[in-house]
Amino acid sequence: MQANAFDPPEGSLRRSVGRGAIVTALAQSVRVATQVASVIVLSRLLSPHDFGVVAMCAPVLAFIALFQDFGLTQATIQKSGIKHEEINYLFWINVAVSVLLACVLAGAAPLVAAFYGEPRVADLVAALGLQIIAYGLGAQHLALLTRRMQFARLAIIDVASAIAGLVVSIAWTFVDRSYWALFAGTLTAAVLPTICFWASSRWRPSLPRKVGGISELINFGAGITGFNFANFFARNLDNVLIGKYWGEAQLGLYDRAYKLLLFPLSQITNPLSKVMVPALSRLKDEPDRYRSAYLRVMPLILLVALPSVAFATAMADVLIPFVLGEQWRQSSSIFLALGFAGLLQPLNNPAGWLFISQGRSGDFMRWGIVTALTSVLAFVVGLPYGALGVAIAYAVSEYLRTPFLWLYIGKTGPLRASHILRAATPFVLGAHLALAAIWFAKPLLPQQHILAMASAVVLSYMITIVVALAFASGREALREALKLLPARAPTAAPSEAK
Repeated sequence: MQANAFDPPEGSLRRSVGRGAIVTALAQSVRVATQVASVIVLSRLLSPHDFGVVAMCAPVLAFIALFQDFGLTQATIQKSGIKHEEINYLFWINVAVSVLLACVLAGAAPLVAAFYGEPRVADLVAALGLQIIAYGLGAQHLALLTRRMQFARLAIIDVASAIAGLVVSIAWTFVDRSYWALFAGTLTAAVLPTICFWASSRWRPSLPRKVGGISELINFGAGITGFNFANFFARNLDNVLIGKYWGEAQLGLYDRAYKLLLFPLSQITNPLSKVMVPALSRLKDEPDRYRSAYLRVMPLILLVALPSVAFATAMADVLIPFVLGEQWRQSSSIFLALGFAGLLQPLNNPAGWLFISQGRSGDFMRWGIVTALTSVLAFVVGLPYGALGVAIAYAVSEYLRTPFLWLYIGKTGPLRASHILRAATPFVLGAHLALAAIWFAKPLLPQQHILAMASAVVLSYMITIVVALAFASGREALREALKLLPARAPTAAPSEAK
């Protein structure tokens, strides 16, 4: 295949980004709904101890997974005029590293089980190596589909894999009602996409051979891997510490609260990076258009996500027992604490788009180190008070970090902290006020749980929108949101980049 066969199709950048964002948003809506359904259904079929065993393994898998990609998928997406030989070299690196890491997992399994004092963990950790290998086999095919902006196809694969994983987990509980049902679902959700990526991509690997100039691609990926390595501790050490010092029951309660709130939030912003990183990379030499593109998308994310977080946080004591069952009532206070972190994460998570698209992988890695150090400090401070203490300390750390994140990003590049403050304030402030209003209005809401929660959702969005209307930037963002409502295909503007 020629080099240009790997390039995105010719056409309007606005049209490609617009369609990609819509398709990705629809797919993520289904995926998040599937994730929430998984939490609800499987929480009723399995015990907190089962989820605790899986949660003990999760940090180990996440740590190993840091090294299987080494940022090479982003390298394939970013590089201009990439050739078959370069992709082929990166493919075999991904495969070799994945097999090696699977072997490391198998060897480390007894040590992990001994660390937790839980023998059931050993077999599960070893089995998780199959997921690592599955990802390594499909990483470059995924990168090529993303590079060509085949977002509709990727969305179908993503949704199908999520649904298949849930179905397999539920079906497995009828065979063996244990943590192996969760493993069966996650393995299905790892293998099926790889099969689909191969079937959808026209590219096929050839025998490995050395290629000159490959170091540029590897160095690019190294900065991203450095951030991921540091960020691992911010995202997973809480599970390790709670599991070690408070046991699987407390960890299960914490894990369910985290999965029901913060994980879906990351699933809103992370997939949009497939659309935004390539688009912003093409605009990095045009500061005005770069800034305009980001500031159009970011408020829309906040408008969609923050009122939902505010509602869920304020109604945690009703929401958690209703959707998960009475056995999970203790998780509601943890959910409430994490909800405050959730009010900032839709703002902060997309910061990675800016670091990567501006080529600031060194800055990205350094910020990851800051996040890791402050998060670990928060976990240690909160640990003596159990899972709830960890959740509260983490939420506080999120508020303390946020101003420094945007000051750091704004020290160079097209975006300044003042731009973010102006665009985000209407929705962040509105969501906080909505949370407070729902909290104080709870005695006035209907007694029936469903009606109470429906009323709270409507109230949250209404208050957030009313507050946003008080700001010029909020009104501008709402007008932009209204433009998306008519169901018609976006047209290409003559001035758009080709």
